[in-house]
Amino acid sequence: MTPPILPVANPRESRAWLGAQLRVHAVATGVALTVGLVAAATAIVPAYALGLLVDRVRAGGGTDALVPVAVVIVAAAVVGGLATGAGAHLVRRLGARILADLRERALDTALRLPVAVLDRAGRGDLVSRVGADVSAIDRAVSEVLPTLISALLLAALSFGTMIGIDWRLGLAGAVAVPLYVLGARWYLPRAAPAYAAERVAIAQRSQQFVESVQGIRTVHAYRLEDRHLAGITAASARARDISTGVFALYTRLVGRVNGAELAGLGAVLVVGFLLVRQGAVTLGEVSAAALLLHRLFGPVLQLMVTVDKAQEAGASLARLVGVLGADPGRDAGGTAPSAHDLVLTGVGFSYDGATPVLRDVSLRVGPGRLVALVGSTGAGKTTVASIAAGVLRPGRGTATLGGVPVTELPARTIALVSQETHVFAGTLREDLLLARPRATPDELTAALARVDALTWALALPDGLDTVVGEGGHPLTPAQAQQLALARVVLLDPAVVVLDEATAEAGSAGARDLEQAAAAALEGRTALVVAHRLTQAVTADHVIVMERGGIVESGPHGELVGAGGSYARLWAAWAARATTGPKAARTGVAPGSTGGDGPPVPQRQPAGPSLTAQRE
Repeated sequence: MTPPILPVANPRESRAWLGAQLRVHAVATGVALTVGLVAAATAIVPAYALGLLVDRVRAGGGTDALVPVAVVIVAAAVVGGLATGAGAHLVRRLGARILADLRERALDTALRLPVAVLDRAGRGDLVSRVGADVSAIDRAVSEVLPTLISALLLAALSFGTMIGIDWRLGLAGAVAVPLYVLGARWYLPRAAPAYAAERVAIAQRSQQFVESVQGIRTVHAYRLEDRHLAGITAASARARDISTGVFALYTRLVGRVNGAELAGLGAVLVVGFLLVRQGAVTLGEVSAAALLLHRLFGPVLQLMVTVDKAQEAGASLARLVGVLGADPGRDAGGTAPSAHDLVLTGVGFSYDGATPVLRDVSLRVGPGRLVALVGSTGAGKTTVASIAAGVLRPGRGTATLGGVPVTELPARTIALVSQETHVFAGTLREDLLLARPRATPDELTAALARVDALTWALALPDGLDTVVGEGGHPLTPAQAQQLALARVVLLDPAVVVLDEATAEAGSAGARDLEQAAAAALEGRTALVVAHRLTQAVTADHVIVMERGGIVESGPHGELVGAGGSYARLWAAWAARATTGPKAARTGVAPGSTGGDGPPVPQRQPAGPSLTAQRE
């Protein structure tokens, strides 16, 4: 089943957006059109001058008649060349400024979209929009737009000059216009849907590729290589077949364009012959009219040749403008509440609208308290965390912070740290400044020190100025998570949600990460999806989930003594810890840390302000 994609603007919306942008850049638009008009005017001067030369030669003029005409043609060529180059440059610069604004706004909107929207649409769709679609528009701005403007201005001036010579010559040349229009009307309704379908096919191919690369470990683990390769091959074949069909349409368009040129030039020559015989016009004027029409063949043909790129750019523009109309799902201009109590009341949720993932989940995390969510895979812990962080909207019930729905809070009020931490390409300093752009060097080092990352950060080849991320110095999974926790310290949010943020570090790094997480969360309201039960030991309160609901809640000690679901989980964890090879070597007591090091310091209870109830 094809995944739903992000919105696509209709032609009216695309034109409205483009018109608004041209009004914003009215001065630059006016200058570009003026220079283009000068270039078009100089392009018709040689044709008219050659017509005058024909009449002078017929009148018996000598070689001295050639010199003024040659000077005019050379001067027009020089001025026209300069104006054409300047006009193309101005158009490209204007287009680049508009495209840059569109790309930045589309990316800004996409970054603020709920994760659930992107998951449903597929990240490949978004990647293709800010990648392939931007490239298509950029090519059109560089290659098609200058040609389009030049051709339209030249056509208007050429037909105006032909009518000035004799309206009948202008009318004869206009015979080509309806044929051009018929060719375009035949082509555009067929090509536009084909180009839109091609962009969708490319997006689907990107989605197949991105999913396969992101899930490469799972693909290898389940030996699904052939299935994913077949999916990529099929998606590529669809994109190829659509592209081939579009090119076949284009070749048929070229035949119609050639027919229009033949009809127009033939009409001018026939009508011109009759007018010369009547003495209504001179041979030089007919020659000028024919040359003016012939002068149009190149630009018009080039325009029709590049109409496929214009169609591709139009489809891409609609997809990018469509992103601007997507609902970010959060009002970034709200005010954070002063009371940081996180409350979920009667929350229900389903990803597909049919299968319930959460059922009547209710919990409260008081200010400065830490709650640990535990349970088996598929119990709904991550969904609860996503709803608490405002990433997902509850299908039923409410999620509030200080009485304000979490989806309406300023974006920096709640920080979510997952196990899929991204290290952005750039210096380590720039990675940290993402959380607080105006942070001082002392604040950066203090944040790293708090999560015990300063030592390895200063040991990098260039310290905080070391380039990390793609193409830079590689960071270990534990270091990447420490970097994320340091961002939390710099961001200083009211609430932190950790979704198995220590799961990827392995046994050796998990202990250090748990201590780093505890330092980052100190004094904050926190909800932690506990991958390791040692995280539950240090929590003020533990919530046990099974099959989308809360089955137990209470402090660690009480739950162990109750002999319920949590006690069984803890017993299994302790048994694995005592029978593991490291426990056998070190003699770690059952249940102390899960077999990964010395006991983790307990958080001091903050009082009875945290409750969790099952409804």
